[in-house]
Amino acid sequence: MLSARPVVQKLQEYHPPLGGRSGLRFDFNENTVGCSPRVLQCLTQLTAEELARYPERQPVEALTAKHLGVPEEQLLLTNGVDEAIHLLCEAYLEPQDEVLIVSPTFSMYEIYAAATGAHAVRVQCDADFRFPLSKVLGAITPATRLIAIASPNNPTGTVAAKEELLAIAKAAPDAAVLVDEAYYEFHGETVIHAIEATPNLFVARTFSKAYGLAGLRVGLLCGPAEQMHAVRRISSPYNVNAVALAVLPAALEDKEYVEAYASQVAQGRERLARELLELGIQYWPSQANFLLLKIGGPHREFVSAIRQRGILVRDRSADPGCDGCVRITIGSKAQTGLLITAVKEVFAALDLKARVTA
Repeated sequence: MLSARPVVQKLQEYHPPLGGRSGLRFDFNENTVGCSPRVLQCLTQLTAEELARYPERQPVEALTAKHLGVPEEQLLLTNGVDEAIHLLCEAYLEPQDEVLIVSPTFSMYEIYAAATGAHAVRVQCDADFRFPLSKVLGAITPATRLIAIASPNNPTGTVAAKEELLAIAKAAPDAAVLVDEAYYEFHGETVIHAIEATPNLFVARTFSKAYGLAGLRVGLLCGPAEQMHAVRRISSPYNVNAVALAVLPAALEDKEYVEAYASQVAQGRERLARELLELGIQYWPSQANFLLLKIGGPHREFVSAIRQRGILVRDRSADPGCDGCVRITIGSKAQTGLLITAVKEVFAALDLKARVTA
């Protein structure tokens, strides 16, 4: 009887809670107001003939590389950051290799690594979710072949300094070091221009967050040209669909739209942080488009009560070190106002001041 490889049968499936997502969607860190109007206009101009052709990725890759200020041979457009992670795992991992993952973080690093038979080594964040540089350096072994670091990290919003990331790449020359910059637009710091001088450094970006293109599934992977030649060998030539390729130039051109949205998010993040401080709810400073809150024991009640008020938030209590934590995406100015009102109402209704644990 046909059966999947044993390692695949043991994989933990990723089940995003996508059902019934009505109301304000502050649970998936998406752009909460949508893509640029220029993108929508571009969509209306697509023809039946364009959709009947296989997508041509290279011209849009060249444009994207120019936009980022990197050589074209360093950049590959991907089906979201997920595919970028998958390609790196397939390109560099053998069974029994080790993959270092700073925990808690995006679960797909471990899932894609495990699918190759590699062994994931979790390095727990320091207190207050600070980046654990010394622990990561101490965990590098001759078997380390991939180190995956999200900065800003999900679900914590914390960052690793550029110097820390480059120190790790230098300490592990035989490992691919992936810096996942999915939330770059909300933070503004990058290591992408260090790739030229760092032969094992890769950077992933997505257009699902600030750009509002999550439904089109488009991201990118940058790395040293020599290494990207190897990655391209295992990439499908048609991995990014024609619709995404058609609208990406318009999205990139509307820099003002993305910057204005990111600015609203930053202001909303600070506004929500002030309100949480006043309410006595613990949170962690974030450089992404969300905040992680410590609700404690009544975290499920909190999520449910907020949902009853038409707002979806994400329970992250199952993540390592996140017991009792809830993650809330930040949206526009008006949406942040609605969120704060709902949080205050739930806080009072559940008597959280007396029930929130440290």
